[in-house]
Amino acid sequence: MSIRILVSNDDGINSAGLDALAEVLKTVGEVFIVAPDREQSAASHALSLHRPLRVEEISETIYSVDGTPTDCVNLAVNGLLKDKKPDLVVSGINKGENLGDDITYSGTVSATMEGTLLGIPSIAVSLATKNNFYFETASYYALLITKYVLRKGLPEGTLLNVNIPNLPKEKVKGIKVTRQGKRVYGEAIVENIDPRGRKYYWIGGNELGFLDIENSDIIAVHNGYVSVTPIKLDLTDYAFLDRLQLDLKI
Repeated sequence: MSIRILVSNDDGINSAGLDALAEVLKTVGEVFIVAPDREQSAASHALSLHRPLRVEEISETIYSVDGTPTDCVNLAVNGLLKDKKPDLVVSGINKGENLGDDITYSGTVSATMEGTLLGIPSIAVSLATKNNFYFETASYYALLITKYVLRKGLPEGTLLNVNIPNLPKEKVKGIKVTRQGKRVYGEAIVENIDPRGRKYYWIGGNELGFLDIENSDIIAVHNGYVSVTPIKLDLTDYAFLDRLQLDLKI
């Protein structure tokens, strides 16, 4: 039986990055696309519980959902593809990096978090630019990492967050296995007045830079390397756990 791959994203069903990813993954398996019907960037791990989801079947293997990336993966695994669970979830190719603190907000990464929670090896793929996209480069590395995961698998509860510098393939210096970095943001809230005199706020802080953390994802991509970061869903602070137990012992 052929490999079944579920592809999703947070940029929406009409994203060129989604098309590029699906096309390259067709060389290793049967690809199903289940993606939001519109952009859902920074949707994080939101799941729609208080309204029904509407699905448009574009073809036998392509579905558009009026929900979040998490909705799309959950619906695909537990509904649309319940006859055969996907062997892999790949999210992307995101138009913009998901580095450091970005993973907390990212819809791209959250799609793979949902896949991981459902017991499916999952990969998030992002291209570090907002324009003039080298999707061919990103597709090449997405396929490379996909083949690795299909061969070797992933530990339970762990996903891969892959970020690719926006360069021609021959200019990429290679792959680095990295840790999560740390961004430094500027003013997070913009306050203004609308034409009717009412105050409004716009969330979207400007990034000022990043901390120089050795072997971080941000440093790797900044230096022209593909960053592959294993992300574990268990958020427990084990280093603090024992001390906290002693401090709170009654």
